[in-house]
Amino acid sequence: MTTVSSSPTPLSLHPSTSPLLIPSPFPTPRSLPLSIAQPGSSPPPPPTLSGSSHPGHHLLRLHFHPFSTPSFNLSSALFHVSTSNLVLLSNFNPADLPGPILREFIIRSPSDELILSFTPASQSTFAFVNAIEVFSAPADLVPDIARLVSPDHVQFYDLVSSQALETLYRINVGGLKVTPFNDTLWRTWIPDSKFLTSDSRTKVVTFSGRINYREHRASREVVPDNVDNTARVLEIKLNMTWAFDVSAGYQYFIRMHFCDIASLALNELYFNIYINGYSAYEYFDLSDATSQFLASPFYMDFVTDVVNSSGVLTVSIGASNFSSPSWVQGMLNGLEIMKMNNTVGSFDGEFPVSAILVKPVKGFFGEFARWFVCGIGFISLFSIVFMLVLRLRAEAWNALAWSRLPTEVSEGKPAKGNLMLTTEI
Repeated sequence: MTTVSSSPTPLSLHPSTSPLLIPSPFPTPRSLPLSIAQPGSSPPPPPTLSGSSHPGHHLLRLHFHPFSTPSFNLSSALFHVSTSNLVLLSNFNPADLPGPILREFIIRSPSDELILSFTPASQSTFAFVNAIEVFSAPADLVPDIARLVSPDHVQFYDLVSSQALETLYRINVGGLKVTPFNDTLWRTWIPDSKFLTSDSRTKVVTFSGRINYREHRASREVVPDNVDNTARVLEIKLNMTWAFDVSAGYQYFIRMHFCDIASLALNELYFNIYINGYSAYEYFDLSDATSQFLASPFYMDFVTDVVNSSGVLTVSIGASNFSSPSWVQGMLNGLEIMKMNNTVGSFDGEFPVSAILVKPVKGFFGEFARWFVCGIGFISLFSIVFMLVLRLRAEAWNALAWSRLPTEVSEGKPAKGNLMLTTEI
């Protein structure tokens, strides 16, 4: 059992319990009000949820569904969500998106404790969450190495396992929606049709046989049967392309799932892979990748930068010169796209955890500090004006005291107002 707690009420989660038996979380949100500092005290820490875990990668899912209660209007909440070293959500308002919201992350916990902080932003006084899922990720869910695709070359990228990931798209290519009931990790895979730029050159194939899962290869935890037994294939020597809206300025992790359920024999499927229009892999031989097995799952991982202002990431499968016109020219079974945290450890902006956890001090102490600063400013301004008046008066007196005598003065008589005498020589 993993204990997750927040001040002041504890909450217990049972990861071994089947999701089928868990009631809908949305009618019972977890409200986290903002504490106010007392006079003379330090700013309070943000509300946190902490739980015991094992070091390593974890799947973290946050569920939000705002509605109104007598105490809170959840639609007005604006808040940040962070771990000890990552900003997961910044200035987040669940009411901006329709319906229940699920945000999924794969994060690495270096210790046996995972802490989530919910920090109200701006003038908001509370944060909330309806449900939280945390469980250890399978070892092969996050790779050690991927292919970094850039405009001029492809090279190996060995920092994936040290990065955190946010799931943006999980696509069942050529198939129907796969619900959490049909996935061992309770994931949702959506159809690819609305992301496909043109389907006139493609064909959907299905497979009713048994998927050939093999030891030390892709498992059901990596990809379920319902993704492997459908595919979209290319039958002419052109490209099929999927386009996805993403945020510019981040790196993205792309996992492509393949399972040859379309070829009649081995070594008949060769194709090229493109990321953002750049060549990511030429003459890919799926039979060779699966050690000469048909209907055997295989996945390939890529990393790419999205720097264009349009914020569009494209994935393409294209025919290879090695393919015979009578063969399938290319295929794809599944696709996952995940955002990688940036250099300051954030998925949402350029502010690190230390910046969003700093809250202004409120209450009596805050008011006292504000009036104290204003008083100091007023006294300083009054002093400057007073000194300026004194200086102007002194300059006026000196000008009068040292002014020149009149030119017409009686001979031998002192001039009034000055010690100097005029005499005729």
